[in-house]
Amino acid sequence: MLAIRLPADIEDRLEALAKATGRTKTYYAREAILEHLEDLEDTFLAEKTLEQVRRGEMTTHSLDDVERELGLAD
Repeated sequence: MLAIRLPADIEDRLEALAKATGRTKTYYAREAILEHLEDLEDTFLAEKTLEQVRRGEMTTHSLDDVERELGLAD
């Protein structure tokens, strides 16, 4: 169970959309979360990886080096 407090203007927009489409506000809140959850997870992973690189715990490789290593260089 999840309870979300929204600013009045957002609540009004959500209510209007629900009424206009015959769907529930919960339906649209769920859809919005599902739509953006993967992006949020990707952002978290990228930030975590960047910190590991900055601490020297992970190395990076240039595209040119990878292409050469795989025999894909022009």
